[in-house]
Amino acid sequence: MTRSRLTIVAALLLAALNACNRGPDAGKPVVALVPKTLNNPFFVDMVQGATAAADSLGVRLVVEAPEREIDPNAQMQIVENLVQRGVKVLAIVPNGSREIVPAVVKANRAGIPVVNVDTRLDTAALRQAGGTIATFIGSDNVDGGRLAGKFLAEQLGGRGDVAVLEGVPGHETSDSRLRGFREAVAGFPNVRIVSSQPANMERDQAFNVTQNTLQAHPQVRGFFAANDVMALGALEAIAAARKAPPPLVVGFDAQADARTAIRDGRLAASIAQHPAEMGRRAVESAWKLLHKQPVPAEQPVAIELVTKANAGAP
Repeated sequence: MTRSRLTIVAALLLAALNACNRGPDAGKPVVALVPKTLNNPFFVDMVQGATAAADSLGVRLVVEAPEREIDPNAQMQIVENLVQRGVKVLAIVPNGSREIVPAVVKANRAGIPVVNVDTRLDTAALRQAGGTIATFIGSDNVDGGRLAGKFLAEQLGGRGDVAVLEGVPGHETSDSRLRGFREAVAGFPNVRIVSSQPANMERDQAFNVTQNTLQAHPQVRGFFAANDVMALGALEAIAAARKAPPPLVVGFDAQADARTAIRDGRLAASIAQHPAEMGRRAVESAWKLLHKQPVPAEQPVAIELVTKANAGAP
């Protein structure tokens, strides 16, 4: 899915949600979901899972998100506005594990339970600020990075130079994925990481970083991208450079476009972590909190390696 098409889908999704908020859902308890952005299929899938759960449970769901994943200030403003509007439960995917803590504390002080989804808030920063969360719902990103690193190294026969497309520096999600990837690659002494640069989880930036990497390291045999949006940008740069044979690329999230690229043989693999399930669990947890029912402190969501063998039918 191209960025323009994705933006249209996100806009239509938000328009539908807003229409619901003005219609028969009025008067129902309001749960807010604040993803990192809606310019990423991962979070569109998360919203769809949350919406289905909200419809089933009789909850009014409000979804608001910054335009870009690298804008924690915009996300903080969104959360502060939602607190002022008196939402009953806040579910958030933080754009910055530390940067968003003050907004979470404001929700706590207003008596609004917080459900932390996908990207874990910084525990030390949250404790120091006196903040709390009701539950964390997400995957083990370190383990996902390990799966990606082991797979890529094995596909290269345990030998060769590889490059990394990092996400947003300092963000828990991408940092954890990179840590796991590097741990796995360290077990293959003849696999060398020759470049590791941020592309901020964005396709255009990944295209440019990959172009530069191919010029600086023409011998590179593989790329790991900390999300599929960057992996798809890397594929475009590799195709434009007409590299033969093309370096292998492994992504993260197993989005629909990535699965298509895997089936086509352009993308070697991706790591699936089921965002729709995260969205569903977030709303289900919010419903329990609204009804004073207990929720577990941790709700792990399974991950899996997706290759051509299990990418599924179109």
